[in-house]
Amino acid sequence: MNRIGFIAASVLIVLALLSSMLFVVDQRQFGVVYALGQIRQVITEPGLHFKLPPPFQNVRYIDKRLLTLDSVDAEPMLTAEKQRVVIDWFVRWRITDPSQYIRNVGLDEQAGAIQINRVVRNAFQEEINRRTVSELLSSRREQLMADVKREVQEVVKGANPWGIDVVDVRITRADYVEAITESVYRRMEAERKRVANELRSTGAAEGEKIRADADRQREITVANAYRDAQKVKGEGDAQASAIYNEAFSRDPQFAQFYRSLEAYKTSVGKRGDVLVLDPSTSEFFRAFRGAAPAPAPAAR
Repeated sequence: MNRIGFIAASVLIVLALLSSMLFVVDQRQFGVVYALGQIRQVITEPGLHFKLPPPFQNVRYIDKRLLTLDSVDAEPMLTAEKQRVVIDWFVRWRITDPSQYIRNVGLDEQAGAIQINRVVRNAFQEEINRRTVSELLSSRREQLMADVKREVQEVVKGANPWGIDVVDVRITRADYVEAITESVYRRMEAERKRVANELRSTGAAEGEKIRADADRQREITVANAYRDAQKVKGEGDAQASAIYNEAFSRDPQFAQFYRSLEAYKTSVGKRGDVLVLDPSTSEFFRAFRGAAPAPAPAAR
């Protein structure tokens, strides 16, 4: 029985020893084998690998995928015209040489993110100090990002390479600080109101001009119409007078009678009209009395 227990314990010890000597490297990772704190081997191919059991050798894993680092602070930066702006950015980077990365940066990806964040921020500060806000917001932003990427590459691939590759640097947002933003919005609002008031004033002036021109044309049209009407009326009156004269010249007595009737119509043709006259002696009622009109005086 003791022999069986010894064999089982021996088998378990051997299995434990083998398990400590075997490790698997994922295709998304680098495997770094340490021997007494020193890098002994870097494994880049995925699969099952062997090492010495601890404490002689240990293994650590580092991500080999494309990593993204987003800006985490919102500290303002000064432009060339001393305007305070806040930018958001991100960096895409990857570890290409684990040995150099561990020696010059750190043991994990977080250490590289901290170092890259510092370098990228300094590069952005330097480039933004050389540019105006309009250049930062215009198409020259692409040149700014290219210059920042170049400066970061110079640092990470300098005398002591970091073992990383910076793939891309991008600005996602560029804006004034909050206090300046409020001031800019108020200034924009005031400018829009000024333009609106100017347009309203211009519209009101144009409206008054159009109304004045319409009134002038109306007065001219009415005056011309009145002139033409008076002209036509005068021509009609002249023709009527000519016709009356011609008719009256043919029969003077009828003319006198017709004028008397017109006078009666004008004088007593309305209800409530009162005339204080003597019908028997007044010349006004001669036509009613049937008397002939007085003979005209003889021409001398």
